[in-house]
Amino acid sequence: MTPSPSSDPAPGAPTNRLDRESSPYLRQHRRNPVDWYPWGDEAFEQARRRDVPIFLSVGYSSCHWCHVMAHESFEDDEVAAALNEHFVNVKVDREERPDVDAVYMAAVTGMTGHGGWPMSVFLTPDGEPFYAGTYWPRAPRHGMPAFPQVLAAVADAWEQRRGEVLESASSIAASLAGAAETEAADRVDPSVADEAAPAVVEGAWDRRHGGFGSAPKFPQAMTIEWLLERHVRTGEAGPLQAAVHSLRAMAGGGIHDQLAGGFARYSTDVRWLVPHFEKMLYDNALLLAAYASGAAVTGDEDLHRVAESTASYLLTELRTADGGFVAATDADSEGVEGRYFVWSAEEFAEVVTEVGEEPGLFAEFCGVDPAGNWEGVNVLHRPVDRVSFARTHDLAPEDFDERWERVRAALLARRAERVPPEVDTKVLTSWNALAVRALVRAGVLLEQPGWVTAAATTAHLLHDRLTVDGRLHHVLTDGRVSVPAFLEDVACLALADLELFCATGEDVWFERALALAEDAEARFHDDGQGGWFQTAEDAEALYTRPKDSWDNATPAGTSVMVEVCRVLAGLTGEARWHERAMEGIRLFQQSARRMPTGYGWLLRQLEAVAAGPREVAVVGRPGPQRDVLARVATDRPRPGTVTVVTEPREQPAAPLLLGRGEVDGRPAAYVCRHLACERPTVDPAALDAQLNDVDGP
Repeated sequence: MTPSPSSDPAPGAPTNRLDRESSPYLRQHRRNPVDWYPWGDEAFEQARRRDVPIFLSVGYSSCHWCHVMAHESFEDDEVAAALNEHFVNVKVDREERPDVDAVYMAAVTGMTGHGGWPMSVFLTPDGEPFYAGTYWPRAPRHGMPAFPQVLAAVADAWEQRRGEVLESASSIAASLAGAAETEAADRVDPSVADEAAPAVVEGAWDRRHGGFGSAPKFPQAMTIEWLLERHVRTGEAGPLQAAVHSLRAMAGGGIHDQLAGGFARYSTDVRWLVPHFEKMLYDNALLLAAYASGAAVTGDEDLHRVAESTASYLLTELRTADGGFVAATDADSEGVEGRYFVWSAEEFAEVVTEVGEEPGLFAEFCGVDPAGNWEGVNVLHRPVDRVSFARTHDLAPEDFDERWERVRAALLARRAERVPPEVDTKVLTSWNALAVRALVRAGVLLEQPGWVTAAATTAHLLHDRLTVDGRLHHVLTDGRVSVPAFLEDVACLALADLELFCATGEDVWFERALALAEDAEARFHDDGQGGWFQTAEDAEALYTRPKDSWDNATPAGTSVMVEVCRVLAGLTGEARWHERAMEGIRLFQQSARRMPTGYGWLLRQLEAVAAGPREVAVVGRPGPQRDVLARVATDRPRPGTVTVVTEPREQPAAPLLLGRGEVDGRPAAYVCRHLACERPTVDPAALDAQLNDVDGP
């Protein structure tokens, strides 16, 4: 377990400019001897005045190696002196400024072939990058130069070979400009998904350990959700097997918190055993949707349980008092990575014994080894599923579940006595909107209306608190709203609103989603190449104007906007929304063909296109009759289908619902396809037959 600093490693030291910032990550550096500036005009003006480069350091609060570099270098007086003498130093929270992160991460990957955080970039006073890397150690090791050596070399190059530096910056700018140009395909080609599925199932899927690729291993929730919907559409077995195997493997691994629920950001090994212990809101939102979909498609009880525990983790561990969700919890506590989460064999046995259970039985169930399974301690995991384990020990699964719940509660109570990890308390619009979308989708699929209600509270908060002077914003920290919204905020909140509208039928959600989509059209759309820029046309001008193009840790704003436009096309009948959705797909479908695991959200939209659009309206007064029809329509994810459950109203906001009412005083379902609607039905069996008639586009 690697030591790391606390959030305020020098409580008596003087503060720098970051003390005035709201970002928890920036404030972690407020007592560094480095003369940090936040991102802004002041830093660049100072660099021009002093005629020195900018040193740009980008990270985030739960980034372990960001903490390590801070401890080794940014808290070191000698390193700080070199930074202050030769550079103007700028610290950026990548979660607060994803636009700055995207622009310079493209430069880092272009220059070095890889990226990551901490991200360290040297810029001209005009913001052009000319040298970059990620983590540099305080002293040379593993073939990496020492950070002080890097600083000295860059300072010398700037002072002695300025022409070469500026030429390099210009060359990088030209290269990045060329890389940003994307030629759209002539037409949307659903066969891209047909080619991508075997590439993922036969190539990327780890058939032994689950998941995709090798260590470090990320959850890839968007890929899993796409594979599940592909199986629903095509009946292919491979996508289902890969998705379910991955969900089960992660659920049993150390990446899954076996006590409190929720998932860590990634696994450092191929077996999902040892995580990087930070927990991110976006991962848990995306995984909740994936587990709920998996449970709905398969009926698997264990997947259902994981979805429930993940929702519980969101609503209890990450929820703020006013209904938002914090961004993340740290990997470290008491200066040690993972200390809060791991167990010695002795302490584990002590807790189990205190509740009158057999330490050996539960040590086996949780993979606890006397010598430890990681650096002398144990990461709790489940080598086998609970039912198989119980039967192996001649125990009824129900009885074993009761005993495990007692043990789990006791372990959780003991763990709560430890110093918990730091919490990044900022509320990010896009990540919160992903949580809203997940809670609504999971609540509908798994019949948990309380999750939908909780999601509505969060969505109201985002609209009410993060909208200032009619414009959505990106960040809420300690009551302070900052940073104008990015495409990801507008797109994710529009989609969350549409999910709420479909689940509740309340006009306010449709109206809000439509307004956000119109805002994306007016201020973010690229009228030249198509698609949407990450930043609005009236936003701060950066080195380049980024376009969020691939589904990485979170879905690309472009991919989410494709879904927003596709759903709006179904609800409004307006061709312009359909055309915008197809435009977004055409722009990146060739990239999805080449790298399918980087385009899981977009590939799910291609499945919807392949299935063909279909709209379902379940209209009636709340009660058992409407509930039965609604359950038939929403019992599984259905690619291409937009389903709204609502009460009858004379003037509904969504055109799809115009003229829709009960039939003979009974709730009715209306199914429309290919611009034609079938006869409304009050019979659940008839509705099921209509929905299962999959004749393609």
